[in-house]
Amino acid sequence: MKRRTFLDRSLKAGLLFGLGGFSAVTKSCRTAYDFDLIIQKGSILDGTGKPRFTADIGLKGPRVTAIGNLSARSAYRTITADGLFVSPGFIDVHSHSERKLLINPNAESKIRQGVTTEICGQDGGSFPPDEFPTILSKYMESGIAVNAGFMVGQGTIREMVVGLNDRPATSEEITKMRMLAKTALENGALGISSGLEYTPGGYATTEEIGKLCEAMSGTSRVYATHMRNEDDRLLEAVREAIDIARTAGVRLHISHLKCQGKRNWPKLDEVFEVIRHAETAGQTVTFDRYPYVAYSTGLSNLMPLWCREGGTNSFISRLQDNDMLARIKKATLDKINLLGSWNSVMITSVNLEKNKRYQGKTIRQIVEATQMEPFDFVKNLIVEEKNQVSMVGFGMSEKNTERILAHPACMPASDGSALADYGELSKGNPHPRSYGTFPRFLGKYVRENKIVSWEEAIRKITSLPAQRFGLTNRGQIKENSMADLVIFDPETILDQATFANPHQYPKGIQIVIVNGSVVIEEMEHTNALQGMILRAG
Repeated sequence: MKRRTFLDRSLKAGLLFGLGGFSAVTKSCRTAYDFDLIIQKGSILDGTGKPRFTADIGLKGPRVTAIGNLSARSAYRTITADGLFVSPGFIDVHSHSERKLLINPNAESKIRQGVTTEICGQDGGSFPPDEFPTILSKYMESGIAVNAGFMVGQGTIREMVVGLNDRPATSEEITKMRMLAKTALENGALGISSGLEYTPGGYATTEEIGKLCEAMSGTSRVYATHMRNEDDRLLEAVREAIDIARTAGVRLHISHLKCQGKRNWPKLDEVFEVIRHAETAGQTVTFDRYPYVAYSTGLSNLMPLWCREGGTNSFISRLQDNDMLARIKKATLDKINLLGSWNSVMITSVNLEKNKRYQGKTIRQIVEATQMEPFDFVKNLIVEEKNQVSMVGFGMSEKNTERILAHPACMPASDGSALADYGELSKGNPHPRSYGTFPRFLGKYVRENKIVSWEEAIRKITSLPAQRFGLTNRGQIKENSMADLVIFDPETILDQATFANPHQYPKGIQIVIVNGSVVIEEMEHTNALQGMILRAG
């Protein structure tokens, strides 16, 4: 869609229907009606998991104010949803859209999936705690199409206090880190996230992370963790996460649960058993997962954590040190053996124009054309691009993916960003999950594969995440709830983004409403920016 066409349609829609908020004229007109909007004859999945039912929904301002037979009531506008499902807006509990929403507040690739709320600041990386008030104010000044909540990153906090070095934190430093965490929590952060396969978060000990999480003790805030390992030491990592949350007295949420590498696929039963045992002992554990068998990360994550100590310059120096290179190469080849082959690694984004030809190709495809040794190519590309290279790795099984998504404690989530098929956010070959996670889950896994019922599927992406992350009055369709709603066609909803061509919006999403304002209609963005910043409490 052309940008000019998009704006023309948005302005016309806003003038005709008052879709983008409440102007003085529109507000005056609407007071003569019982409701601003009635959604009639839709098949309602209310988010609780209860059987769907047919009814009308009345909206006044940003809230749902009536559910039932509203045929005798008046509305400024009526939408007929006969033959369609109406559900609460989808909640993406694992998002990396924080800076993307400042670049393009329309949140194109997320809102078009039916996502009305994103929880950002995951995997240990977030805005600095002392900048939370300023940054959150910027969002509200510019407006955003979706609601957004934020975690504070353990890795960010550690870098501020300890730096990028691989060493234990002192007791004084731990005290400083806890104070920074409390600052963010007081400013509305929904919890603490960690990224323990990344620098510098991965240099923290179990005890250090536990003491940091104690900043949340006595609250309902969440510790969300990208665990220390997701392949050969997966079970140890799950147990560590459970121990941290238990000793700190906080809720645990495991990010993008997976068994990576074919030799680790059989571990899923034991992972589920460890989680079940923790729940038997009184500890609730939830987790999220994207509906794909490939993950996305930096290319440098093929290499061991120790060689990335100290930041980019130190890392690149080690890659150019022949004495260290042999150790780095051995560890990297072990990782490739885990994944299967160099065909399992695809380059998704680079900065230098001359290297853009590699985007969307596997390392095997690239080296066959260049006649380079695979590890040497990877090393040289990282050095040349100053470690700004992204990749996807095909390392998980389809059967395990289904089982994880179907688990009652799982919340399907993107681990992606709000991108767009135009402008700055259309660059590169990102993981298709940024465009397709929720329609893929509902179309492929629910409608086609029938891993769970429609009612359970909607619960997993609405009320379950809302309850877990403390988002009050969201995640359910009930009177006085916030009017975040999705109207979709259960027969056609499906992702269209692929690894080869990821910048494609899904199909089947008819209407998306955020806080009472229609944001997506007839597959077009209305330019409404009525999203809110969601703070804990």
